[in-house]
Amino acid sequence: MNDTIERLAAFAPALTEALTSHQAGGYVLLDGTVAETGRVQAEGHFSGKVRREGVNLQAIAADDGKLLWLSPALPGGTHDLKAAREHHIADVCAQLDLEALADKGCHGAGGTVITPVKRRPDTELPDKHKKSNKVHAALRAPVERTIPRIKQWRIFRHARISPNRLTSAAAAILTLMTYT
Repeated sequence: MNDTIERLAAFAPALTEALTSHQAGGYVLLDGTVAETGRVQAEGHFSGKVRREGVNLQAIAADDGKLLWLSPALPGGTHDLKAAREHHIADVCAQLDLEALADKGCHGAGGTVITPVKRRPDTELPDKHKKSNKVHAALRAPVERTIPRIKQWRIFRHARISPNRLTSAAAAILTLMTYT
């Protein structure tokens, strides 16, 4: 089984390859998720987002929701912004002149990453920003439907293997979702 996972993972596209093969209207959708794992003794694997141990995965989808790229696994306690920076998502999107629509978790990523307008504490968001956030959310809806399709794979619902091996599993699942 391990050999099969490794062979499938070898066919997974790299970030730049996945984004250059994308032929849509000049933007992609970025979202992060935490895949639960069994109890891990390593530091940083506890995620406050799901209140369990897990790994952080960043997913990039096309504007129609087709999965383009799935990141290598990082410890579950890694914030989405830090994960996006570690995988150089904003840099690659900027080089390819491709906008990435992300949620508020990636606020401050820079480059061509576009996030919703945040409300300042103790203030009301102006109507024009509320409307732009509504359009932003509507455009990002397909990636919100892609994440559950990724988590349909049993290994991402509650992995009982080492988090280090989930990177290969993520690449294998990316291959299966891309080419089938």
